[in-house]
Amino acid sequence: MAVSKGILSLTRTHFSYEKTINWFPGHMAKGIKQMQDQLRAVDLVVETRDARIPLSSINPQFERIIGGKSRLVVYNKADLAPAEIQSVVRQEMAKRNQKVIFTDTFSSSSVKQLLNHAVDIAKGDLVRYPQFSVMIVGMPNVGKSSLINALRRIGIGRGKAASTGAKPGVTRAMSSKIKVLESPPVYLLDTPGVMMPFIPDPVTAIKVALTGGIKDNIADEAILADYLLFRLNRCAHIDYKEVLKIEEPTDDINCLVSQLSKKIGALRQGGEIDVDKTLQFFLRTYRNGAFGKLCLDDLDQAAVERFFCASIQEPPLSKNQDKKAKRAAQRQRSLEKAKAKNLV
Repeated sequence: MAVSKGILSLTRTHFSYEKTINWFPGHMAKGIKQMQDQLRAVDLVVETRDARIPLSSINPQFERIIGGKSRLVVYNKADLAPAEIQSVVRQEMAKRNQKVIFTDTFSSSSVKQLLNHAVDIAKGDLVRYPQFSVMIVGMPNVGKSSLINALRRIGIGRGKAASTGAKPGVTRAMSSKIKVLESPPVYLLDTPGVMMPFIPDPVTAIKVALTGGIKDNIADEAILADYLLFRLNRCAHIDYKEVLKIEEPTDDINCLVSQLSKKIGALRQGGEIDVDKTLQFFLRTYRNGAFGKLCLDDLDQAAVERFFCASIQEPPLSKNQDKKAKRAAQRQRSLEKAKAKNLV
């Protein structure tokens, strides 16, 4: 499918948004503490990321928590992202000494890669690993629990062991050990999805929210929809006009809502447009995969370097920490002024 040529001259080349979106409830802070407490008893950490946002789903906190522990990076939901990004992501992560595999929990062969990786390590030293323990970590809604259930189904032929859901925050505490293989014995630990306490880049937060990592009632659905429209217009292989059955492509979210609301019957009494219902339909259409395979992160060399340069800096302050730091700085300035007056 190809986008109509007329829209190409109308599309924005940059998306600007300055308001931060943050979501770091108490169970996430508790989850980090639990991870740190359990890390010594774990043989492998599997950091799960979302293939649709290969950069934005990286949580720098895990780098500090995991440290030198053996790690495998799993890009889940690979069926929802373009296949051509895989080689780029593998190359970029290899530069940072990160071994990467791509999985789709509906594809047994892709999930077996993870199981085989654990088995190879365990069989390499059965004395050291009488039972092999794997901790699954990641940001909310990257599919950790679905991955565990798929591993259990493939490994021992048993059903669901971890709760799953389309909304983030389903897993709120560290699980007990879940057996996924009899010989060699392999066990998994599911952990709560953990966000960064503060996401400094608003557009990164939009991407995480758009893929379901932040609850919709915290993010502004109109902004999410506008960013989605921006990305769809930049993606020449996707004809959202055909998917949505609207009259013409547009780079104006208000125009899209006006067209789409009539097509789906999202009208209130008197013919007034039900904006919320229309926006939710648009977002749901994307999340259900109807627009096809779409990567929301730019993966050119410059964009990747910018991302990693920013991520290796000191961890950003949360809103509360930022306020405290500003108050402390203000008190220090006031104290210095008072001292200066006394010296005069």
